[in-house]
Amino acid sequence: MRRKQIKMASTWIDPRFNRQLQTAAGRKSTNNNMIKDEIPGLIRVYEDGRVERPPIIPTVPCTSPAAAGVTSTDAVIDGSSNLWARVYVPVKDGYCSSSYYKLPVLVYFHGGGFCVGSAAWSCYHSFLSGLAGELGCVIFSVNYRLAPEHRLPAAYDDGLTALAWITSEDSRSSQYWWSRRCNLSTGVFLAGDSAGANIAYNVARTLFTNSSSSSSKLRYIQGLVLIQPFFGGETRTPSEKNTHDMSPNSPLTLSAADTYWRLSLPFGANRDHPFCNPLAKVHEPRLLLPVPAMVCISEMDVLRDRSLDFCDAASRAAGTVVGGKKAAVEAIVYRGVGHAFHVLERSAVAQIRAQEMVSHIKKFVHQ
Repeated sequence: MRRKQIKMASTWIDPRFNRQLQTAAGRKSTNNNMIKDEIPGLIRVYEDGRVERPPIIPTVPCTSPAAAGVTSTDAVIDGSSNLWARVYVPVKDGYCSSSYYKLPVLVYFHGGGFCVGSAAWSCYHSFLSGLAGELGCVIFSVNYRLAPEHRLPAAYDDGLTALAWITSEDSRSSQYWWSRRCNLSTGVFLAGDSAGANIAYNVARTLFTNSSSSSSKLRYIQGLVLIQPFFGGETRTPSEKNTHDMSPNSPLTLSAADTYWRLSLPFGANRDHPFCNPLAKVHEPRLLLPVPAMVCISEMDVLRDRSLDFCDAASRAAGTVVGGKKAAVEAIVYRGVGHAFHVLERSAVAQIRAQEMVSHIKKFVHQ
């Protein structure tokens, strides 16, 4: 079979990651099998099923320095599937001066096109420890199974398993000291960026559509924080067609997005599958957005118009579904930045926009 390869984007402004990407992309394969699919420097899939993921971003242990006033630990959720989460807990005065002080809970899913990424990546460790401190909440960063070894809905299943564990008595064992900090009485927030935002959305939607008693199933979901959600479709949007208007440093190109979908969707599915395109087959509009959501959109992201279309449809379809609360959507566009700017870019404008986004998330969580 002819090898499918995409052009490598000039990816991360962060020079540490960019150097590692260039090195990984230029490294020749030591596998004699033909390459079936590849995003240079990120993932290489062979005809025999073998998958290589160059370590372009370093992984760090939970003991690595976190944001001031925040501690982190790793917790095993399901050993049989290697499902675990990194837990970030604010411990500075004002948040946890008392062991009985309860904090909101946010469950986060990392990005990476369903195919790469880890809760242990240094960029997520830095961002989420800081977010936990700024928000004053406990954050569970879920390390889910990756495609193509585990195609969708595996990541959604892991999200559901993680949520069930976090909200169950199992996570409140005395061995989990941080459990007494979690305020589960008012529910949790689901969040993520890129593919992780897609997971957060589909976990909430699955709970709602598969439930005979939607309010009871969703009683733990307070809202969604969807950062540049990774959605797609067979019909191209303007921002997908006019990629010259997008950030030249974006880690997500249209060709890379297509490859991620090819590797992660169920065999035989195209980009109008509901996992990819939530607007393709909406038989009941109120099912589109089951809980209140904040959607963070980057102006120079290839996914920009896809996110705007989703927000427009969700706004029109919003209905009362949980505890009498309107499942409204709040869309915020961040100017001058591209995809994943909050974890991968170090420019001055990216840092400013990241702080703005954290402030907006804090307001959404505590409103």
